[in-house]
Amino acid sequence: MRCDPVPYLADPRGIGGVAEAVAARCSTRAFARSGIETAEAIEVLRLAARAPSGGNMQPWQAYLLGRPAIERVATAIRATGVAPHKAEWDDYRYYPERFFGAYDQRRKALGRALYALLGIERREVRRMRAQFDRNFDFFGAPIGVLLTIDRGLEKGSWIDLGMFVQNVTLLAQERGWGSCVQAAFAPYHRAIRPLVGIGPDEVLVCGIAIGHPDRHDPVNDLRTERAPNAEWLRLVG
Repeated sequence: MRCDPVPYLADPRGIGGVAEAVAARCSTRAFARSGIETAEAIEVLRLAARAPSGGNMQPWQAYLLGRPAIERVATAIRATGVAPHKAEWDDYRYYPERFFGAYDQRRKALGRALYALLGIERREVRRMRAQFDRNFDFFGAPIGVLLTIDRGLEKGSWIDLGMFVQNVTLLAQERGWGSCVQAAFAPYHRAIRPLVGIGPDEVLVCGIAIGHPDRHDPVNDLRTERAPNAEWLRLVG
């Protein structure tokens, strides 16, 4: 199923628009050449900062990258010579050491669906890794955002950061843009820090690619399924 944008919502109340944006949002992994004005991206981040925040601490820090900065980051990551499957998650871990149960099944199902769309066979490891490496170029997006959080904060603030990230993706969807949240940058924080000015007290959490989806690239036809309510919802009377 193709991921299609919802029309821009002129109604400032957003009536009906939030549900549409949530339902339509998906990861965009190929972007068109057409750009997005920096001022528009800044406005999205400004609105995203209305995310809920415990104690109104607003723990997120965002670094907005245009194409020249994106290319410098991608070059620095490649220059490390460390392949993603060998990269060390030494600042924080996004995934568990070992996948298990339904979590592992869902992850593998996503991989099979993605590579099937791209015509990549199970044993074509080089092609799989080449596809993953597109992360570091933000999949060709005109705008990249790197998100950090102060390492002195606790897990509650990470929840707040997650809500900020969600706001960014939904606001992008509302405007007919695509987005992709990317954890892939985190293991390369040492290479990225000096390029964008990330301080030692900040943990590089993820990136977000933002731009107009390339409607001709089959990778953007991927639509993941969600588990039925019975797997995760418990009604308590």
